[in-house]
Amino acid sequence: MAVTMEEIKKLRTMTGAGMMDCKNALNESAGDMEKAIELIRKRGQAIAAKRSDRAASEGCVLAGVKEGFAAVVAVKCETDFVAKNADFVALTQNVLNLALAEKPASMDALLAAKIEGRTVADLITERSGVTGEKMELGYYEFVKGAYSVEYMHPGNKLATIVAFAEENVDRQVARDIAMQAAAMNPVALNRDEVPEDIKAKELEIGKEKAREEGKPEAILERIALGRLDKFFKESTLMEQEFIKDSKQSVTDYCKANKVTPIAFKRVNLNQD
Repeated sequence: MAVTMEEIKKLRTMTGAGMMDCKNALNESAGDMEKAIELIRKRGQAIAAKRSDRAASEGCVLAGVKEGFAAVVAVKCETDFVAKNADFVALTQNVLNLALAEKPASMDALLAAKIEGRTVADLITERSGVTGEKMELGYYEFVKGAYSVEYMHPGNKLATIVAFAEENVDRQVARDIAMQAAAMNPVALNRDEVPEDIKAKELEIGKEKAREEGKPEAILERIALGRLDKFFKESTLMEQEFIKDSKQSVTDYCKANKVTPIAFKRVNLNQD
């Protein structure tokens, strides 16, 4: 039986596959839409398996907010050419929309969630079959607060989300904090939230530098603690110099605007 253009377009809409891929799948399945979808899915699985050892270092990062819940997702691929493709960006946006709607608690939960009857994992696999590139859900992060905000840097490679304790937060003030996190790459919200292994590593680095400078062993700990304090001021969001006014810290800016950041996440596909 002859495959109609309407059927090809319908399959393309359902799968995102190319016109010829849709036509071939429909021909092979004798016009059976479900079998055609399965053929396209299997092609994607085969390509994904074949390219599993490849590096998916490019991709699309998008962030959004719904009712105090902010999420950032990154769907990764192999080349920047595919990352900028409208269908690939649309897939990432659909995954983000699903995350905002269902608020999954983990990446595995998001991969198992469904869009029009198909899991996110299947949709990404199918898209891999369309492009011939390895694809994966590289990141899923979220924060919750009385108020939350997102910031996406131009180019869809870097995004941040920040949650606040207060409901009534000026959006520009909130975005200033999110932009701070994007630009300055803090390791934690404040010094109390810096992981213990990072603190220990910074203390050891401080001691080693002091030894190299010929400082007495008896004062190495005190010198290292001083350098750790400097690290906190440079590398924690609340203690950093505010990028829009270096005369004040982020804490000063937040106090002046009566806002309290309680959590942030940052996803960057570029090298910091």
